[in-house]
This record gives sequence, structure tokens and C-alpha cells, in this order.
Amino acid sequence: MKKIGIIGYGRFGKVLDSLLSSEYKLCIYDSNPELVSKKISISSLEEVLDSTIVFIAVPIRSFENVIKEICKHKLYNTTIVDVCSVKMYPVKVMKKYLPEHVGIIASHPHFGPDSYSPFKELKMTLFPVRDNYKRYDELKTVFESKSIRIVHIDPEEHDKIAASSQGITHFIGRVLDQSGVRSTQINTYGFNELLGVIEQTCNDSVDLFKDLQKYNPYTKDMMARLMKTIEKMNIEIKEDAD
Repeated sequence: MKKIGIIGYGRFGKVLDSLLSSEYKLCIYDSNPELVSKKISISSLEEVLDSTIVFIAVPIRSFENVIKEICKHKLYNTTIVDVCSVKMYPVKVMKKYLPEHVGIIASHPHFGPDSYSPFKELKMTLFPVRDNYKRYDELKTVFESKSIRIVHIDPEEHDKIAASSQGITHFIGRVLDQSGVRSTQINTYGFNELLGVIEQTCNDSVDLFKDLQKYNPYTKDMMARLMKTIEKMNIEIKEDAD
């Protein structure tokens, strides 16, 4: 059985474990010493980097430091795959630091620990940035076998789309939660859907929320348009009230 490495065994690292453990022998590394006390089989970084495919499942803000660290090690016949929720930033980092002989595949699973289920049809962005060893098709086939539909778009197009979907969703979910929006005894169907957005987005870490806003270059303009539209609607409401 082919070996695959995973660096980062947080919430999404565990999802990767569930997805890939039936197809590959997994070699997992995480710098968190608490995982060792939980009797999880943690390998050394050197062992993980000996894998032909290595997934980097760390927070976006930690991504550059992790890439810098793995570049200190021998990377032979290796393809690095990120799972960041933004794409231009990690691709830029990987191309900057990883040697030319190292393969690069950009991915974004459009599901998380709370939405993943082997019984749902899910989506995943997958793009061969530098597919030196022709592993894109292999990963595409594996994920499709798990009922995950592969979306082939480049990093820039991904971030343009994500700014108006994922970025807005997480922003609205956090705003509604902090505004005190809660379930009532007269919920409509639409309101229940809105509560689902709050629950899903607020289960993710605050760091992820901030990173989605910070590391997507298209989010700033999208937020500006949103704020401008909210102000415009407020003015219209006040004018009608007068």
C-alpha cells in the first residue's frame, strides 16, 4: 500500500485520515505534543516527508513557516498538496520555497469537519500547479471514489469566486452570531437555514475566519461592497420612514 503523509492533525487532518486511510498507509506528523498522550501514532517529520504525496493541513497563517521548515529536508520524488481555503497565497508560497523538482498540487475541499459525510456528494477544488510526477489524476480518482466531485479551476479564479461565497458566508455567520440572533418559537424555514449558517461558520476557529478575510486578495473589495450596500439600504429605510 502506497504511503501518504499528512502534516497537521487538527480538525481537517482527521478528515483526511478518514478519507484516505482505506486507500493509503498514512504517516502523520503534528507538532502538538498532546497528540502523543492520546496514543495517536505520530511519525517524525522526516518519515512523513519520505512519502510520495504529502498533504499540508495546517492553519493558513502557519503555512509559510511549515513550507520553509520542510524545505530543510530532502524531498525526493515528492508532491506537496495544500488544503487551504484560499488558493493564491499558498500557491505563491509553495512556488517560492519548494525546489523545482518538488511537485505542487493546490486543493480546497469544499467541506469541513462539520459538513463532511461519506453519504453526501461533496465538492473539492483540485489544480495541478506543478504536477512533475503525474499525481493529479491519481488524487482525482481517489477523491471521486469517495463521492467528491472535483472542480478544476486555477487559484486566481478560485479566490475570486470564494470571496463572494465562502468569505461572505463566514462574515455574515459571525456577524449574526455576535448580534445575538438565536432560535425562536416562530422560526420560518428561511430563518432555520440562517441558523444553520451561524452554527456551521462559528464551529470553525476565529483564526480561520480572520485568515479567510486576510489571505484572499479579493475579499477586501467584496466586504467594501457589502458594507456600502448595507449603508445604502439603511438610508432607503430611513427615507421611507420619514
